[in-house]
Amino acid sequence: MAEPRRPASEKMADLKGVRILVVEARFYDDIADALLQGASRALETAGVTFDRITVPGSLEIPAALAIAVEAAERRGRAYDGAVALGCVIRGDTIHFEIVSMQSARGLMDFAVAHRFPVGNGIITVDNESQAWARARIAEGDKGGDAARAALAMVRLKRAAR
Repeated sequence: MAEPRRPASEKMADLKGVRILVVEARFYDDIADALLQGASRALETAGVTFDRITVPGSLEIPAALAIAVEAAERRGRAYDGAVALGCVIRGDTIHFEIVSMQSARGLMDFAVAHRFPVGNGIITVDNESQAWARARIAEGDKGGDAARAALAMVRLKRAAR
């Protein structure tokens, strides 16, 4: 497997005042903890503030994101971006395809329609071993990757203004 390209350093000044929403699915609690650890570390390293909400599973993430972002805007405390964290493990039915494809579609639809930066950290795997290899900071750090992707898109949006 090819190694992911991760930036060596980030510009902290261009992230001043950034607020990020982390939406995490808790269907697999231990794996969710590992994804959250990576995302939290990346966001803290970047010096941004973030809030976290939890949902039962990955399919609920796009709706929760839309609800929370709209509510924050109404309260005058808008988010600059979001990180979606979850895990979908293949089973014996087509449920895997439905959840993995529709959660990704929901995130992409929201991001494009609202020009809203979203880092997709919903891992889709064949088994628990693959999930751990992607979730642990020391191995895959997909939670951290999703946070860094969201921050990169926040930077892009700010630069485009």
